[in-house]
Order: sequence, then structure tokens, then C-alpha cells
Amino acid sequence: MHDSMSKQAAILSVHQATKKCFEVIGQQQSVWDCTLADCLPLLSSLSSLGEQLQSCSKVHFKNTPLQGFPELEQRLRYKLIQAVETVLGKLGEKMSVLQTVRDAVSNQVATVFQQYEQHADTIGLSASIERSSLAPSVADMLEWLQDIDRFYRNQFLKRKLLLQTIKPDNFSHMQALPQSWNRVSTQKGQELIQDTLMKVSFFMDSH
Repeated sequence: MHDSMSKQAAILSVHQATKKCFEVIGQQQSVWDCTLADCLPLLSSLSSLGEQLQSCSKVHFKNTPLQGFPELEQRLRYKLIQAVETVLGKLGEKMSVLQTVRDAVSNQVATVFQQYEQHADTIGLSASIERSSLAPSVADMLEWLQDIDRFYRNQFLKRKLLLQTIKPDNFSHMQALPQSWNRVSTQKGQELIQDTLMKVSFFMDSH
């Protein structure tokens, strides 16, 4: 009887940590989506600035009525580069928000795994893979949490690396940035989170 109560208490402890984790994922996914949406106009601005910088580099001011203003080309290019740096700074702020989301999810997932490892011997293998009408198995939920954690880590890293390739003299990269950014997003990844939250909806509502 005591062993049974200990096992139930251990499972409850892991379930509570898991519920908290899925709550955080639901909240953070909303922040993630809003932040990605906020990035789109900034990416379009960078693409446009890339076109302007390319045009500026192609124009030979000496052959135009502007040849009497030798500093104009340099000043125009300087202003465009300043604008690029300003937009990159704003994107850097958005990346900080995405990093906060990634860290919040990772920390919660780590907490669940710590809880499970602490109680694994008490719970046992058979109880870990046991499903009910209300709750998926502990093993299934741990696997889903690992997948979600990996999704956020990979997405953040790919976007960070993409922005690091942006240089004012690399016009083609800047102009293609909105498309490159969109290619990082995976339909499979978005579905993973939505489907997982759907799978645990009954579990989340149970007490």
C-alpha cells in the first residue's frame, strides 16, 4: 500500500511539473509568433535598403548632373549603412525576445526531466509508458517536450546565424532576407507544438 501511494505521489509530482511546462510552452509560443510577425516589416526594410545600396553602387555620379557634388555618393551610402545598422539593431532586440522564449521553454523542460529522474525508480518503467483516457504516458510527454525544446533551439540558432551573414556590401543576401527567413520556418515544427498542445488538452484540464 505504501509503495503504491509513493508511486502515485511520484507520478503526480511529474504530472504537475509537466502541466506547468506545457502551460509555459502555450504562453511562450504566443510570444514567439508575435515576435516573428514583428520581424517581417524589419526584414522588408533591410531588403529595400539592400536594393538602394546596390543602386547606389551602380550609379556613376561623375556622368550625371550630380558630378558637382563629389561627397553626395559617399554621404548617401553612409546614410543607407546607418539605416541598415538601425534595422539590424531592432532585429537584435527581437532576437533577444526569441532567446528569452527559448530559454524559458528549455528551463521548464529541464525541470520536468529533473523531476522524472528524481522519481524514475519509484515510478518504474511500466507506469512510465502507461496511458489513460485523460493523460498520455509520461514517456510520451517527455519525448514531446524534448522535440519542442529542440525545435526552439534550432529555430533560434538558424535565425541568429542568418542575421550574422548580413553585411551592407552583400546586397543579394540583404535583398533575399525575407525569403531566407521564411525558409527557416518549418510547417512541421509549427504543427508539432499545436498538435502536442492538442494531445495534452484533456490532461491539462484534469486535476
